[in-house]
Amino acid sequence: QVNINKKYGLNFAEQYKKDSFIKKFFLQFKNLMVIILLISAVVSTIISLITKEYQDLLESGLIFIIVIANAIIGVIQENKAEVALELLKSQTQNKTRVLRNGKVEIVNSCDIVVGDIVLLKSGEFVPADIILLESNQLRIDESSLTGESQEVLKDAYANVDTSAPLAEKLNMCFKGTSVTNGNAKGIVIAVGKSTEMGKITKLLVSAREKTPLEKNMEHVGKVITFSVLVVVAIVFITQLIFNKNFDFMKSFLTSVALAVAAIPESLPAVITIIMALGVEKLAKHGAIVKSLNSVETLGSCTCLCTDKTGTLTQNKMTVNSLFYDNNIYKQNFSGNSFDMLLTAINLCNNAVEINNTFSGDSTEISLKQFVKQQNPTLLQHSSLKISELPFDSSRKTMLTFNKINEKTYVFCKGALEYVIKNCKYALINNKVVEISSNILINIENAHLKMASNGERVIAVAYKQSPTLTEDCLIFIGLVGIVDPPRPQVYEAINKCLTAGLKPIMITGDHPDTAYAIAKELKIATHRQQVITGKDIEQLSVKQLSKMINDYCVFARVTPTHKTKIVKALKKNGHIVGFTGDGINDAPSIKHSDIGVCMGSGTDVTKSVSDLIISTNDYSTIVLAIEQGRTIFSNIQKTLLFLISTNLVEVLGLFICALVIPNSTFLLPSQILFINLVTDSLPAFALGLEKTEKDIMKQPPRKTSDTIFTNIGWHILLQGFSQTFIVLIMFVVCLNIWGNSVASSMVFITICLMQIIHAINCKSLRSLTKINILNNKTFNISFLSLLVLILIISLTPIAQTIFNLAKLNAIQWIIICLSSIAIIPIVELCKYIINHWNKPKTNNKK
Repeated sequence: QVNINKKYGLNFAEQYKKDSFIKKFFLQFKNLMVIILLISAVVSTIISLITKEYQDLLESGLIFIIVIANAIIGVIQENKAEVALELLKSQTQNKTRVLRNGKVEIVNSCDIVVGDIVLLKSGEFVPADIILLESNQLRIDESSLTGESQEVLKDAYANVDTSAPLAEKLNMCFKGTSVTNGNAKGIVIAVGKSTEMGKITKLLVSAREKTPLEKNMEHVGKVITFSVLVVVAIVFITQLIFNKNFDFMKSFLTSVALAVAAIPESLPAVITIIMALGVEKLAKHGAIVKSLNSVETLGSCTCLCTDKTGTLTQNKMTVNSLFYDNNIYKQNFSGNSFDMLLTAINLCNNAVEINNTFSGDSTEISLKQFVKQQNPTLLQHSSLKISELPFDSSRKTMLTFNKINEKTYVFCKGALEYVIKNCKYALINNKVVEISSNILINIENAHLKMASNGERVIAVAYKQSPTLTEDCLIFIGLVGIVDPPRPQVYEAINKCLTAGLKPIMITGDHPDTAYAIAKELKIATHRQQVITGKDIEQLSVKQLSKMINDYCVFARVTPTHKTKIVKALKKNGHIVGFTGDGINDAPSIKHSDIGVCMGSGTDVTKSVSDLIISTNDYSTIVLAIEQGRTIFSNIQKTLLFLISTNLVEVLGLFICALVIPNSTFLLPSQILFINLVTDSLPAFALGLEKTEKDIMKQPPRKTSDTIFTNIGWHILLQGFSQTFIVLIMFVVCLNIWGNSVASSMVFITICLMQIIHAINCKSLRSLTKINILNNKTFNISFLSLLVLILIISLTPIAQTIFNLAKLNAIQWIIICLSSIAIIPIVELCKYIINHWNKPKTNNKK
């Protein structure tokens, strides 16, 4: 295999080239404000050297250090996001069945090599370019390659010219196309870049697309930038006109530093890393989010459509009852002979036994296990499957054509209403009799009774025939299979209902079976909440949307019905999550707002989904929605913190420039240090806040909501509150101790106040209602920054660098009281806003 890989390469399509660390580092300086700041620092350095005022070199040197530190932090954040996304990409790799050394192995599709024998079945992607050796009703969707929407019927034995166009090569399958029906075996002739798809994708390589939220934040950043530039221009012009001690270079540096500090240029990077780490956390719980876009939608999901089998239930199917010879047999099957029924479910079956373990479809495995329990010798009977009509979601039946002891038989299994319409006879007491109205009533009553117990009922029929045809079958009996609900689903459904999410069951099962399970799980409370595919067929999407809120169980549906349901829900204003696993679920998953595929799902279904649940567990989907809400909430907390704290510097300098232009509120180096402190550790740490207890008790976000919904007034009030505290302190201290002390006190107060204010931003609720110590990253960042601020404030070298005055005990008490004051003031702001937004109750009777 190693030699083959060297010759032909790995089975990867062309990937976009990642930027090197150096390139990423220099890209951090493309921001206009940073460029202006660097130019200003260079000019300041040259002037300092010419005039020999070497003390000014400290300030320009500090600007260089802070800008470089910001660039390094930006690169680290970007690398973390890339690592998280690469991990997710590796977890969503497709698997392929190959025949190596006479044994079937399951390998990653990227490990396929030229010469491998590949086994294909419905719902899988073709992993490489393949020449077919065998095919059985194989249909391929080649639209991704040829642009033709019509499925192609492939034939291993077709005589095709090697120079024929791709669309006419009926004996070949191509990488990236999907199997929609049947199965096949073929040999790999090309992998990776050498495949037909690889040649095309080489021309289409591009970097990662930004998420809508990132684009939204860039737009917000531009608006803030424009606003800040206007403020900065006013500050500079005011200083120029009214400040008697005007220093052009210092004022210019202050203006540029203010602009850099006020504009949250790091916000998109912080948001990306918050989402990437949240997605990585979800992956540890078995929920693999394929794109960051879907994280934004998860929290606003209003209804969750899901299949029953394997998602709400354990997918551990066992045969619980039989209807045979006009009698229902339950659990105790000993002493009875069901040989024809056992033969039929054994042969009309694709499950295989390998090392005493069955593999295949869970329903078919349960049937094989039942045969083994009742009559293991039947598994050893020599029989030959000549051909088959695979199960089809529209026909809801499967037929096989078998040869047994020189005789040929057709065996059929599927949904009763689809099987019985092709049955002319019934096998009763080993005699074939014509189906009468009484026999039909007995069959339907037995089916109703079994389905009402929550059993999945399968009808079985056969006939002796020289050809595979579906008519004139002989009805044998019914098999009732139980699949108990997952224990975690009860709590998950309750969480959904509490969170304002409507759980909806969509299944191909009989309506009575579906309702029995839905009632047990409290998805449905009465039978009128069930609607069938037959009823949906008669309605348009518009008609269905008007009545769809009355239903929560959809039974006996086809893929077309599922898509119609999703469209009707969306038309009704819902944000729809849809879960499935089979290829028949793929169209609905693609049309939904959040497409969820179970880990056991087909490759095609996984490819169109936004979220893959590797655990096949419904409760993991609810966990993903909870985490989606948490991620969005944490992004809002970060935004609240960054903008409200940046307002202090902007408004403080702006007001001082207008009211007391001869004073120095903050120096450029001080502004930049505050920017480095506030835009890094606290903002990042807030993005890692744990889920708030009541997050799943809140209604889903509305589609009209923006990133500023619920936090707009908080940003303004908290920003103005901090500005008010700092300005009052500055004016008082300016009159008592002079500009140098007052400016030093402002710098230290803002630094301390902002890391304390980060605690306020942990929740929009009162701090008394949350655990403020539950985020270790936040605690470490808080303590680290506190120590750093104290070192800068108290050590002589740092005082010189930042032009800080030595402060006495009274001045430090004022600083501490002013910094801590932000806690009670913001608590009051929260109370006012939350009380104002509290829903008004009508006490009138």
